[in-house]
Amino acid sequence: MADNTLKMVEGAALNARQKKDLLHRLARIEGQLRGVQKLIAQVALPADVDAVAQQMAAARKALDRSFVQLLTSSILNQCGNAPDLAAAQASASALAAMLDKFA
Repeated sequence: MADNTLKMVEGAALNARQKKDLLHRLARIEGQLRGVQKLIAQVALPADVDAVAQQMAAARKALDRSFVQLLTSSILNQCGNAPDLAAAQASASALAAMLDKFA
């Protein structure tokens, strides 16, 4: 049996608890997407398409929430643990640019 456990790297971006929470959330989303795949395979009626669309929207919202959690955790760690105000401002600017780029 293969070991699917991910090795967590120590660093300043996210702490171990934040990583664990994000990985758990992503695993649930992965399960949702597998369920959507099964629903698509079973689509026969127009009402079935509505059910698929509803589940896809739920998965998309869950992934968006994961993105927000990633950025929130990054802000707390990178800005909160900055050695001085200038470093905190630089981290905040970089994270704001990431938000602007990907959101």
